[in-house]
Amino acid sequence: MKPYKFYKTGLLLLVALLHGGLALGQPTQQKKAKQPNIMLIVADDLTFRDIEPYGSRQVRTPNMARLAREGVSLDNMYTATAMCAPTRQQLYTGMFPVRNGAYPNHSQVYPGTKSVAHHLQALGYNTALLGKKHYGNEASFPFQFLGGRDHDDGEGMDIDLRLAENFIKKSEDKPYFLVVASNQPHSPLNRGSAAAYPPGKIKVPDDMVDTEATRKQLSLYYAEITYLDSLVGACLDIVERSGQKENTIVMFTSEQGSGFPFAKWTTYDSGLKTAFIVRWPGHIKPGSRSKAMAQYVDVVPTLVDMAGGDPAAVKTGRKDANGSAAFDGTSFKQVLLGQTDRHRDYVYGVHTTRGVIKGSEAYPIRSARTEKYLYIQNLNPTAKFQNVATSGKLVESWAKTGKPADARRAEFYVSRPAEELYDVENDPYQLVNLAGKPTYSKVQLELKTQLASFMKQQGDRGMETEMKAFERQPKKALHEENDSEAGAGAAKKNKKGAQAKKH
Repeated sequence: MKPYKFYKTGLLLLVALLHGGLALGQPTQQKKAKQPNIMLIVADDLTFRDIEPYGSRQVRTPNMARLAREGVSLDNMYTATAMCAPTRQQLYTGMFPVRNGAYPNHSQVYPGTKSVAHHLQALGYNTALLGKKHYGNEASFPFQFLGGRDHDDGEGMDIDLRLAENFIKKSEDKPYFLVVASNQPHSPLNRGSAAAYPPGKIKVPDDMVDTEATRKQLSLYYAEITYLDSLVGACLDIVERSGQKENTIVMFTSEQGSGFPFAKWTTYDSGLKTAFIVRWPGHIKPGSRSKAMAQYVDVVPTLVDMAGGDPAAVKTGRKDANGSAAFDGTSFKQVLLGQTDRHRDYVYGVHTTRGVIKGSEAYPIRSARTEKYLYIQNLNPTAKFQNVATSGKLVESWAKTGKPADARRAEFYVSRPAEELYDVENDPYQLVNLAGKPTYSKVQLELKTQLASFMKQQGDRGMETEMKAFERQPKKALHEENDSEAGAGAAKKNKKGAQAKKH
């Protein structure tokens, strides 16, 4: 071979090597890891402790137990609001309720807010939701909606999981993110077999009063949980049949607590603490648990992280009071992988009764929690706390047992002090209020300060924010606007009538 031919051939070879990432002294370029599929299963009004993986010995949930055996269970996951719409919208946006705008129930996020559907689509995912929506505006949640309803009346099929399986089959060209959002065990409690849970054999939780009405309601509630568990099992079977189990992340979360007193509509642990189980074969240690504290706003950053994106680079479409458009949450991927047992030092709660069905005119609640203590502020404590549960026969039965302690428990549900403080390690049901006791003054001040800082970052002005709740509820806002227009029209008509009469 002539010298110039050798040189030309060698140069072409060098260019090819460089282009292929095989330059001398450089490691071979690794093939990009395949993005995992993700299925998120969301319950509805399920108190975390009422399933087997979180200690229940009277409610049968074999499929949730199976998922826990194959994945990791988080013992300290929290939503910030124990109501459906605010909970789901923080879960999907990575922002707390006041900041994203969906802090009353039946509310919607501010225009321009982006959700997990946007963020994962940008990473190449097909995104879909089957079942309960309970979010708005639609532009902020561009899921492919597979079907479902926001309320289960007990008639016909509750949720058609065949639609989920069809979506997965059609997503073979791309990774998928699928939300399966159940209506169980939200009221009305009309699914499952209550006969499997005889009221007389039920052990009533410590934060409730043991009455016949309580037991009957628990029987129906437990039956729905077991029915929900069957849906979880069907979802796991769908993933198995897809042939993609090894590359599919399955998440299950219980959402906020049940519709019983001191759970949903409150910031106690029975309301805000949520079960959260994740399976990721080959990445997550089977049968593991983590005590790391995390919140629903951390879920979207974690999903982005697991999908190969950079959560820190994502813009949410909505700035906080400090001018940041980043997530309120951060990724807890390392927690799931068992690389750390810490994530947050504090978790927060936000509740508004304004706009809730049969709710108080204004009874805002805010909270901050560490691993050991829960601090609660009731910003309008002279008012009565009201919702559909406070006026029901259940609480009425509590007040009529003839026992003073039961009557006090019923009264405490509707009338609470300005501040509450609980040692959640020694008092898991938050029954003994420590606020105002000198021994705990330092703890109380610390959490009060942290809560104030959180509210400032969120743009939360307490009572002022509470009174603007109707602006975040489309139906309420429209109703008020129509009332205003009708009032203005009537006033104008009356004025014209008065003028005609005068002339």
